[in-house]
Amino acid sequence: MTRFASFDDLRMACLDLPDGDPEAAAKVSRREAALTKPPRSLGRLEEVVAWLARWQGRSPPRLNNIEILVFAGNHGVTAKGVSAYPPEVTAQMVNNFASGGAAINQLAHVAGAELRVVALSLETPTADFTESPALNEDEFLDAVSSGYDSLSPEADLVVLGEMGIGNTTAAAAVSAALFGGGSRFAGHGTGIDDAGLKRKRDVIDQALTRHADALNDPLGVAASLGGRELAAILGACLAARHACIPTVLDGFVCTAAVAPLAKLHTGALDHVLAGHLSSESGHRPLLQELGLPPLLDLDMRLGEGSGAAVAVLVLRAALACHTGMATFADAQVTDKPG
Repeated sequence: MTRFASFDDLRMACLDLPDGDPEAAAKVSRREAALTKPPRSLGRLEEVVAWLARWQGRSPPRLNNIEILVFAGNHGVTAKGVSAYPPEVTAQMVNNFASGGAAINQLAHVAGAELRVVALSLETPTADFTESPALNEDEFLDAVSSGYDSLSPEADLVVLGEMGIGNTTAAAAVSAALFGGGSRFAGHGTGIDDAGLKRKRDVIDQALTRHADALNDPLGVAASLGGRELAAILGACLAARHACIPTVLDGFVCTAAVAPLAKLHTGALDHVLAGHLSSESGHRPLLQELGLPPLLDLDMRLGEGSGAAVAVLVLRAALACHTGMATFADAQVTDKPG
């Protein structure tokens, strides 16, 4: 099992990142230019196939083995009344995933993906981060390591999702600590009312003041203000980069979870695609900060990896066009002159 021994050990792993294969991407682009359609008329469908090829190191890429990883954790800050649901719902939803009753179960099936759910010490919530760091260094590194080891190295594509009552508060706090603006990333989450939103913003402001000394270190931010599932998502995303596996992110929480990687290394998320734009208000500004244009905008905010799983269907459509369409030469169709 991987075990990052210290923040410094993890930081080195976050800085030592392999690049993709530009020739595989270029080969895809050359074929796209020869297919029976006007140039670039399939828009981002063409781009995402080249992206898959670059990070798989093959042309054409393939989507035979897709893995959806959903990480679950509990948050001590829920005691401050920042969520519409009680913390026991996290474990109840994990059980629902196991019995096949959640949205992500249905979406994983239609996407042709294997779903795995990783529950992280649900009986031990993080500390209330208005009073102390959410996770101490060992707890944080354990969660990152768990996420890192959850990835299957033979996967063609990995989709990252989460479940955790209170985790939009953690995500908003992490985002604000990394990119500024106080509680501007806070939204209604699972459905809190305006009074609950005010409590949420107050809690985030308190946490930013409480942990001011940690704000200059992205890993310190992730440990002080995040949660076990966010740390595990960071670890899984890092493992995917080291293994050159393209990765699709779900919504706001997943994006916040990997944002510390981008603060440590400007190209750390080059292997990542934002599957969709969540209707959670903090997601749009966070994606803009990271330069990650979402593939879909369906007004979703469920979590569980659901929006990213729908994006997999678009990736399958893109790959089907790339591999199945005829070239102008094959179809004996006259190409555009010049």
